[in-house]
Amino acid sequence: MNKLVLFLAAIALLITYFGQHRNQKDRSEKDSSEQTLKLAEQGDATAQYNIGIMYHFGEGVPQDHKKAYEWYLKSARQGNTMAQCNLGTLYHTGEGVAQDYAKAAEWFQKAAEQGDKGARYNLGVMYRDGVGVAQDYTKAYDLFLKAAEQGYASAQYNLGIMYYDGEGLTRDLKKAFEWYIKAAEQGYASAQYNLALMYIEGEGVTKDEKKAFEWLLKAAEQGDVTAQCHAGKMYFAGEVVPQDYSKAYEWFMKAANNGDANAQFLVGAFHRDGIVVPQDLVKAYFVFELAEKGGSSSAAEALAELEKKMTPEQIEEVKGIKESMAEKAGSE
Repeated sequence: MNKLVLFLAAIALLITYFGQHRNQKDRSEKDSSEQTLKLAEQGDATAQYNIGIMYHFGEGVPQDHKKAYEWYLKSARQGNTMAQCNLGTLYHTGEGVAQDYAKAAEWFQKAAEQGDKGARYNLGVMYRDGVGVAQDYTKAYDLFLKAAEQGYASAQYNLGIMYYDGEGLTRDLKKAFEWYIKAAEQGYASAQYNLALMYIEGEGVTKDEKKAFEWLLKAAEQGDVTAQCHAGKMYFAGEVVPQDYSKAYEWFMKAANNGDANAQFLVGAFHRDGIVVPQDLVKAYFVFELAEKGGSSSAAEALAELEKKMTPEQIEEVKGIKESMAEKAGSE
């Protein structure tokens, strides 16, 4: 049972983020922080922005979004573009201040007018989606283009999407490819995956399955869940790469751990059928159940069929594990 609990923990949807911090700062860092605060209180815009960063992310001080907002505002009013952009972000997320998309757009606009590529991208997204501003694909495109030409990968990727979908402009697969590859070469995982799809289909570029798999693997290795599941399917079917069930299982597990319901279903199928791993209907049951909760359309039917194959002892084992997990959850 311990092995199964460990297995289920590995495939759970809960993701915990562990922040790292140092318990003590050396004297020079403490002096530097005190000096920064002194300068900020004297009206230095850069110092005010840096104090805002400290409170925003809890660097050297307890995290406090309200104080971050106050310091960003002081700096932003003096024209600091980074503070203006971060202030827009706080208004957009509602952290430290009441959520206000219109004000978010106003601050992004101020920073964008000064050439801040992040602000240009953020404002472009708002114009594209019609959030805080009237939807305007032309303005979105212009802002994305300016940020993209500054090397901003997210803007390059979104230009690729606009050209691929013909969103607010004439569809152009070649230009979509050109912008995707710019973002992909900077390590942007979603662009790498879309680039792989274009190579697979020969859209905007000559069909090249080898290059497609290379880009797919880059995206998968960065944690792109769709790419991970796709890589698993390619190894399973022997498409482009030699058939390898072990590698297929490995990629399905990575995608499953990242919450992909389809991958969870496929991992369940491996355990149900004993492919690569020993056949284990109890493990399969729990993974199918997880996939069903995640929205897999195939999992419910698989569960019903699996229950018909399970022995009374296996059904009792499932009940026992569920009771044990419920008790553990209640005691935490």
